[in-house]
Amino acid sequence: MEKRLTKEVHIGNRVIGGTNPILIQSMTNTKTEDVAATVAQIQKLTKAGCDIIRCAVPTMEAAKALAEIKKQVEIPVVADIHFDYKLATAAMENGADKIRINPGNIGSVDRVKAVVDVAKERNIPIRVGVNSGSLEKNLVEKYGGVTAEGIVESALDKVKIIEDMGYDNLVVSIKSSDVMMCVKAHELIADKTNHPLHVGITEAGTIISGNIKSSIGLGLILGQGIGDTIRVSLTGDPVEEIKSAKLILRTLGLRKGGIEVVSCPTCGRTQIDLIGLANQVETMVAEFPLDIKVAVMGCVVNGPGEAKEADLGVAGGIGEGLIIKKGEIYKKVPEDQLLDALRYELENWSK
Repeated sequence: MEKRLTKEVHIGNRVIGGTNPILIQSMTNTKTEDVAATVAQIQKLTKAGCDIIRCAVPTMEAAKALAEIKKQVEIPVVADIHFDYKLATAAMENGADKIRINPGNIGSVDRVKAVVDVAKERNIPIRVGVNSGSLEKNLVEKYGGVTAEGIVESALDKVKIIEDMGYDNLVVSIKSSDVMMCVKAHELIADKTNHPLHVGITEAGTIISGNIKSSIGLGLILGQGIGDTIRVSLTGDPVEEIKSAKLILRTLGLRKGGIEVVSCPTCGRTQIDLIGLANQVETMVAEFPLDIKVAVMGCVVNGPGEAKEADLGVAGGIGEGLIIKKGEIYKKVPEDQLLDALRYELENWSK
């Protein structure tokens, strides 16, 4: 698919837009004021593959904490601001690489200008974020409810406010928990702006519902070449957001690298704890920077044949399993040694 070209924006040591790869974002759920806990979570997310991290800044203490957090992390830090313009300016003064605001809830034009002036002085990008849940009353009335058209008009109005102040170092985010409304909104706005778009389904839900909604929504949007950064919003450990985002991008052919795990759905022929093994394998392979496919199969009927399509695989038997390497049965090992045997092959993998 051909990516729609947007303007390049520098966020700390990363660049989005243009022909740059789509980057993965997440958001910490620690108290930003707790520097140690926030840094620990950001480092964990970075290891999982997070490219850009956003932190809530609800207090002046949180804004000031960014200075120390920045010293201890490798990826760009985005400050998430609502209502208080002083928190936005303080966050930038304390090293935020980007700020996320909704000009509609910052207050008067003078307050928005105070934020824009500091951003302009430091050349810090502003992410203009609009959610369907906070759509202005006049737009709800104009369109007869919350609609994709209303979300887009709201976002473009906010963008124009900042552009009219002489600043265009912007990223736009329009989100809705209604998947198809969100898709339509992105289709509409992609033709109306060249600012990079941060894409996500907001309030998507728990691991199961959130992953399904995000996969469908992001798949439909990214599949049209729309989007420069993504977040999979899940209620849970943010590391799960990174795992899901990487898999969505790989499935769409938008990112290479990382081990793809395929596994059979289990049936009455399964003779080993395939569910447990597949989950262990999926966790384990995240440690290895290999671009290969690993198959985890539950029986010796279809297992060897299916695993031949993978670079490396295991097929279970009664209390034992086969290691299949590059399409050939390589060796037989006891069930309790399958994971270790697979790890050994990954550690010593060469094409």
